[in-house]
Amino acid sequence: MTSLLTPRAAAEEPAQEPPSPAPRTAPAAVERFNPQARRRLARRDVLGVLAWLSPVAAVALWLADGGATGFTTLAGAATNLGIVAGLVGMDLVLLMLLLAARIPFIDNTIGHDRALEVHKKLGKPALYLLLAHGLLIAVGYGMAEGLDPISESVSLWVNVPDMWLAFVSMALFIAVVVTSLVAVRRKFPYEFWYAIHLLTYAAVATAIPHQFSVGGLFAEGTWQRWYWMVFCIATGVALASYRVVQPIIATFRHQLTVSRVVRVAPDVFSIEMSGLHLERLSGSGGRFFFWRFLAPGYWWEAHPFSLSAEPVPGAPGQAGKLRVTVRNLGDGSAKLARLRPGTKVAIEGPYGMFSTAARARNHVVMIGAGIGITPLRSLLESTPFQPGKATVLLRGHDDSELFLGQEIMALCQARGVTLIHLTGPRSAGNHRWLPQSAVQSGFNLTSYAPGIANADVYVCGPAAWSEAVIRDVTAAGVPAEQLHYERFDW
Repeated sequence: MTSLLTPRAAAEEPAQEPPSPAPRTAPAAVERFNPQARRRLARRDVLGVLAWLSPVAAVALWLADGGATGFTTLAGAATNLGIVAGLVGMDLVLLMLLLAARIPFIDNTIGHDRALEVHKKLGKPALYLLLAHGLLIAVGYGMAEGLDPISESVSLWVNVPDMWLAFVSMALFIAVVVTSLVAVRRKFPYEFWYAIHLLTYAAVATAIPHQFSVGGLFAEGTWQRWYWMVFCIATGVALASYRVVQPIIATFRHQLTVSRVVRVAPDVFSIEMSGLHLERLSGSGGRFFFWRFLAPGYWWEAHPFSLSAEPVPGAPGQAGKLRVTVRNLGDGSAKLARLRPGTKVAIEGPYGMFSTAARARNHVVMIGAGIGITPLRSLLESTPFQPGKATVLLRGHDDSELFLGQEIMALCQARGVTLIHLTGPRSAGNHRWLPQSAVQSGFNLTSYAPGIANADVYVCGPAAWSEAVIRDVTAAGVPAEQLHYERFDW
């Protein structure tokens, strides 16, 4: 079933036809968010250039210090190719750590999801380069000393200071990459995989000593030595600051406490919290935080949930309110329904680009399904637009799956938003995110949002469903810089 609800007709019988095409946006209205979008795209280009220059700089500094002179013999060629592979591999590992450090500049430019996507893509190339580094070094040194690679590896382990740490580092890197593969990861609980993944830090820490102590590669006074020292220290400082120090500061600043847990649907509930200085979190609607509930059996799990309502600051010296809405998707989230009032909460964030900071156009189209509807509710409350310039599409098997639907309807009525409920069994074919009845009637995405190519589009829902929506949004002519999405497949 497709129902259309506008501010004037929300209480009337739902219409059965999609809305008529919206008028074209005036250039002056479009320009409101253009400067913001241009700055974000410029920052993205800067990040891309720096990412490419980083390994290039590592190799260039090596060449400037006379690295190419070692290619005069076969053994020297193997050894030096191994050195280059190690330099580039270690550079990629440090880039991976920076992408996972939740640095605001990166998060506000490409978003948390995109940063982690690049982080994952770098994993295999980094591992292959580090494996090639170890193999080629063993081959090159072995050829020079008349030993086979295995015997040379044993000799390096026994006789060369800090080299045993390099072998430990390699084993740790292999463990991290293998456990990160989706096929393997599904066999373990998330907490087990996460603990193994933390070994990345140990792998980097054990890889660094031999770089500075073995041979003259990073001899004192060389630019190479300064490059790697600055890169390693900066990475460590970023990780400590944004993964440890900043969350601790935010936790003490806001003093969050669970007020109550409210049932929204049979498997959906809201966790309401009170805290201080919540005005510091205003404008975070749609973005997500990591929440750690400090009670026995809960404290060791960090849960990524988006706000389902804009924070309400309290009067000076008094507590304000904020809320997340959670669906029972497993043991970890199910037990949160039993949280007791008074439980203290640690907080990290906000993260992601699912906010006004991502806007490029004056028009807005929001498309959500399942628990992904709830971030749209807070974004709808906070992001600016003129009446008639926003469309909200909510997808569910039936009305009971349109979570927080009454709140969303009230916001749409107050702000002049076109609200469309898309309920019913899923269709097959190219538009399978839509209800079967809509597709059979010849409707598609542009039937409901005819001006979508000139709008910011926010998509939030289950991973497979979101991918289908994103394909339709892209096919409708929406540029990448106007498409913003969050995946709920934690």
